[in-house]
Amino acid sequence: MPDEQCTFCAILTGERPGHVVLSDDVCTAFLDTRPVFKGHVLVVPPTHVETLPDLPVPQVGPFFERVRTVAAAVEHGLEAGGTFVAMNNRISQSVPHLHVHVVPRNRKDGLRGFFWPRTTYADQAEAESYALRIRKALAAAS
Repeated sequence: MPDEQCTFCAILTGERPGHVVLSDDVCTAFLDTRPVFKGHVLVVPPTHVETLPDLPVPQVGPFFERVRTVAAAVEHGLEAGGTFVAMNNRISQSVPHLHVHVVPRNRKDGLRGFFWPRTTYADQAEAESYALRIRKALAAAS
């Protein structure tokens, strides 16, 4: 059940726009509006749960299968050297809805430790161009 105050639930229900790259009964994945690097994707479960321990055990495996798929698509679709995959539970969790960060990485990209500088897209068209590249990689992998 969606939480009326949750930004991610609003994206899931279509009340708020999002550059969705994958959506099914297991997860929705969309671009972070304040990416560490362009193409940074958030993978969220379709129901409102705040932390990983709140996700029902039968959903954990399928959810992380999707995280794995998105990580591969981000790397392939954006021609990244790799990805950084991370999750916070409560502390440093800016939106209290379980989400996994999938961040494209390249050697010497400047990311050090747990300091996550943020960037922005020039406009909605640029954001959509990144989402489209990841969607194409997901379609090619299917």
